[in-house]
Amino acid sequence: MMNLAKAIALILLPIAALQAMAQSRILAPNNWGIASWELRSFLGETVYRVVTLDDEVVLQADSNASASAMFSEQRVDLNATPLLQWRWRTDSALGTEVDETFKSGDDYAARIYVVRKGGLAFWRTKALNYVWASKQAVGSRWPNPFAGNNVQMLAVDSGSTELGQWRHHVRDIKADWLAAFGETIDSLDGIAIMTDTDNSGLAIKSWYADVRFTPQL
Repeated sequence: MMNLAKAIALILLPIAALQAMAQSRILAPNNWGIASWELRSFLGETVYRVVTLDDEVVLQADSNASASAMFSEQRVDLNATPLLQWRWRTDSALGTEVDETFKSGDDYAARIYVVRKGGLAFWRTKALNYVWASKQAVGSRWPNPFAGNNVQMLAVDSGSTELGQWRHHVRDIKADWLAAFGETIDSLDGIAIMTDTDNSGLAIKSWYADVRFTPQL
C-alpha cells in the first residue's frame, strides 16, 4: 500500500489513510508559483529544506532509503496555464542497476508529478510523473510497476551525463497527458515533488527551483 501511495500521490487513498500519515507544512522558496505545500511521508522521511545554493534560494531534498513527498492539492486550469516549468539538479546518480520498470527500482533522484482525481471513483485517478531516470532513456514512458497504467512515468532526464548542472524543463501538460492516457483534460487536482530511494536503499541529494504553472509561451 505504501508503494502504491508513493506512485499515485496520497490523494488517491481514502481519507482515513491520509490522516494516519505524517503531514506538516513546508515553506517553499518565494519565487515558486504555488502557494501551499504539505510534507507527506511514506517510508522514512526525505528531508526537504530551503537552502542557498550558488547564491540562489532553492529547495534541497535529502533521501536516505526514504520516501516522502512535498504535495500541493489545488485545482489547476490547464486552459489558462497549460505549461509546467521547473528546474532541478542532482550531483549523483542512482546507477543503471536501478531499473525503474521493476518494483525494486521505483526510485528517482528527482521527480515531479501531476494528478487528476477520479471523483468518487478514486480508482480512476491518474498521475503523470516527470522523472530523472537511472536506466530508462530520455523520452521513454512506462507504467508505474506498483500502480499500473493509471500512473505513467516519463523520463525527461536520465543517467549521469548532466550531474551537477541545473536542468530546465517546460512541459505541455495537456499534450503529455493525451500521449500518456489518450485523454484530453482541462484541469489538474494536484502536484507533488519527490526524491525517493526507499526501494533501492541508497542515499541521494537533489535540488528543485522555479516550479510553476504558466500560460502558453
